[in-house]
Amino acid sequence: MAYVDGFLMPVKKDRVEDYKRMARLAEQVWREYGAIGYVECLPDDVPYGELTSFPRAVQLQEDELVVFSWVVYPSREKRDEANRKVMNDPRFKEWENDMPFDPKRMIWGGFVPFVGL
Repeated sequence: MAYVDGFLMPVKKDRVEDYKRMARLAEQVWREYGAIGYVECLPDDVPYGELTSFPRAVQLQEDELVVFSWVVYPSREKRDEANRKVMNDPRFKEWENDMPFDPKRMIWGGFVPFVGL
């Protein structure tokens, strides 16, 4: 059964191009290690809610925007294997100390689809 990792993260507006470059590399690497789908989305209609919202979830600041992304795998096992490999991939060394997003405020989780996949 398919498995999906979902991500929500704040990206500095002046680092969006850096983030796009990192995301393009990430898609190549994750697909190489077994992902069957990879999507990165910039905000278009993402209001700041009174109680909850995407911006509130990541404690969005004025100089940031919230990015939503997900990766699809054939199974949870393939996801776990891919993530182990990705975390050790030398192609990400460039970003090790200069991430274009705040990883402390990134939200992520693994999900089992029940409609659509």
